[in-house]
Amino acid sequence: MPQKIVCVGKLKEKYLKSAIDEYQKRMQRFGKLNIVEVPDEKAPQNMSDKEIEQVKDKEGEKILSKINDQDFVITLEILGKEISSEKLAQNIKDWTTYGHSSLVFVIGGSNGLSEAVMKRSNYALSFGKMTLPHQLMRVVLCEQIYRAFMINSGSAYHK
Repeated sequence: MPQKIVCVGKLKEKYLKSAIDEYQKRMQRFGKLNIVEVPDEKAPQNMSDKEIEQVKDKEGEKILSKINDQDFVITLEILGKEISSEKLAQNIKDWTTYGHSSLVFVIGGSNGLSEAVMKRSNYALSFGKMTLPHQLMRVVLCEQIYRAFMINSGSAYHK
């Protein structure tokens, strides 16, 4: 079953690309892990709240253009639900068992997600209150998706 991650911005660092490539390769036994990058909006350093919302809205439109109506959307949000790796594995199993064959994980830009993307979300997931670079978050998310599939397959990877 294919999984998709939609994220804002281009990954530039070779070491992060290598890590993501490795998890994409490992995931092949369960299905393809697609990563779709949408361009980030160029924005000045000291933006007003209104300008930040405009940037998030523009990025949000790009994100939503990569999501289909039937997709089950999991957004990464700081105020989302914090769960264990085992619970993520169980959720993925439940979502795919009960008719959601296409899961889409969404990582927003440096200013966060637009209101429209959060409204489209079926599940808001948090990896904690710490701030991580968005590029590093991709690696962490790829690893956790892989870990979830390994847990669900009964593999010793999680131990």
